[in-house]
Amino acid sequence: MTLPLILDVDTGIDDALAIMFAVRYEGFDLRAVSCVSGNVDVDQVARNTLGILDLVDAPDIPVAAGADRPLIEPRRDASWVHGATGLGGLDLPPSRRGVDPRKSVELIRDTVMASPEPVTLLALAPLTNVALFLRAYPEAAARLDRIVFMGGSASGGNATAAAEFNVWHDPEAAHVVINSGVPLVMYGLDVFDEVRVPADRIAEMRASTSPVVRAAGVLIGHQNVDPATGETFAMEIIGDAGAACAIAYPDLFIFENRPMQVALGAGIARGQTVVDRRGHLGEEFAHNPSISPWPRVEIAVETRPDEVVRRYVDVIASGA
Repeated sequence: MTLPLILDVDTGIDDALAIMFAVRYEGFDLRAVSCVSGNVDVDQVARNTLGILDLVDAPDIPVAAGADRPLIEPRRDASWVHGATGLGGLDLPPSRRGVDPRKSVELIRDTVMASPEPVTLLALAPLTNVALFLRAYPEAAARLDRIVFMGGSASGGNATAAAEFNVWHDPEAAHVVINSGVPLVMYGLDVFDEVRVPADRIAEMRASTSPVVRAAGVLIGHQNVDPATGETFAMEIIGDAGAACAIAYPDLFIFENRPMQVALGAGIARGQTVVDRRGHLGEEFAHNPSISPWPRVEIAVETRPDEVVRRYVDVIASGA
């Protein structure tokens, strides 16, 4: 039996890798893709998404555009990592597909309500669309099986020393999602940065006879320039695609169920996902017992990187 799946993406390099996997993995039934501003603006996200669906010869999956900025703050992109178009050095022709006339939140609602079985929502972007959906359509949200999101960290950040990009981009939206009551799985930086692709494997992918594997090699090997140091570096990770692999192959990951909240205040910790690793409650509860317990989240904390990469490449190469 296949898993009904909705993707919410800000299609840059690693979202593209995740879309490839979600279409090609036989255990998924990808029913809709929702686009949000993040790595690049939402219109470019939609174009990238349609182009990647063409590349993998996907069936007619509806793609809708959603929020063009965070709930409160101005939009901030990551084009310095993903390139001006969001797809690094990958050049795709204009898509033959069109964007669905519905907004993302409507597409998510309609897809969830039309499904006879609960749907998994895999969010690989800032959580703006997801938060708006949860607030606008609670009856549909209650029918979700779970939300798996790439974002946050139980350790350090990347956008700042404390905060991961997707949560930092829209902390208020992340707060809505984490406190929604929907079962949650977090695929954060603790494992995100671990699933690395060796340089020789990237070279093999770029030389593949499969257009999909070849494109994935171009994306993974895209060169960036660090604006702080001027140094050139390559992605060399499958990034967001690892979250899709965590759903497909949970045996390759170790998860911990931990209380978590998001720091919303101004300052250096804004956007941090604060994970409570204590074995008991502390003074804040002893002195104020009216404080509500934090929501609990299944957090991916360890993985087997080489095996994740192997299975990822095997899947996207299928049907090549």
